Amino acid sequence: MLFKEEQIILIIIAGTALMLLLGVFIIGFMLMYQKKHNRNLMEKEQLKASFKQEMLKTQIEIQEQTLNDISREIHDNITQVLSFVKLNLGLLNNSLDEDKKARVNENRELVSQAINDLRNLSKSMSFEHIGEQGLVSVLDTEVGRLTRSGIINAELSVEGDVFRLGEQRELVLFRIFQEAVNNTLKYAKAATLKISLYYNEQMFNLLIEDDGAGFNTEKVEGKGGSGLRNIENRAALVGATVNIDSSLGKGCRIKLSFNPLVQQIYANGTHSNSPD
Repeated sequence: MLFKEEQIILIIIAGTALMLLLGVFIIGFMLMYQKKHNRNLMEKEQLKASFKQEMLKTQIEIQEQTLNDISREIHDNITQVLSFVKLNLGLLNNSLDEDKKARVNENRELVSQAINDLRNLSKSMSFEHIGEQGLVSVLDTEVGRLTRSGIINAELSVEGDVFRLGEQRELVLFRIFQEAVNNTLKYAKAATLKISLYYNEQMFNLLIEDDGAGFNTEKVEGKGGSGLRNIENRAALVGATVNIDSSLGKGCRIKLSFNPLVQQIYANGTHSNSPD
């Protein structure tokens, strides 16, 4: 009788141990499955993010190539034709009386202004010019052009020791500036536009502020806000965070920040760990 009780106890202990082992196995299997599932989801998200980045990069590269082609067309053809017109007006001037000469000279000045404006426009479109001159130089030129136009009073301030951020990064930052200026001129009815650059080895900031009409950011995002999306998409390509702060009657403030030492995404197939 005692022997049978001992057998029963042993069977219970063995069964309990077996159940515990089976439970441990099931839990371990579930944990491994969950870990693999999470890893697959992460890889899938990384692939989606990578694909999105490549699509954005391709889209912007196409836009840049188009702008560069237009820039060359303006420089090589349109400005040359206008220069020829200006030359002909000068030759015509020799055979006219004083009253007509004055009118022709006025037209020559207008043609000269058109040539200068087109050349400046051509430079602002060309990524080669931006790469050669650097971000601060091209922004200073654009700010001066905006102020001289009389449309808006633009100001540029630079803080810190300036260094090159990389050709592609600076191109993207300049396009963001252009997009912001376009939005300001088109919608804001602002009197003043302030552009601030802050250079630090571990942090770069681009700040664009206007004193215009402002807008409700939630409503703009809900309706599409392609200009804001363009800014955010371009910022993502250089690994930057962008904050767009605006409200009705209080202007708009766009702040873009990134660490210059962090690898850049948009770099013609190469990466850079440090500023140029």
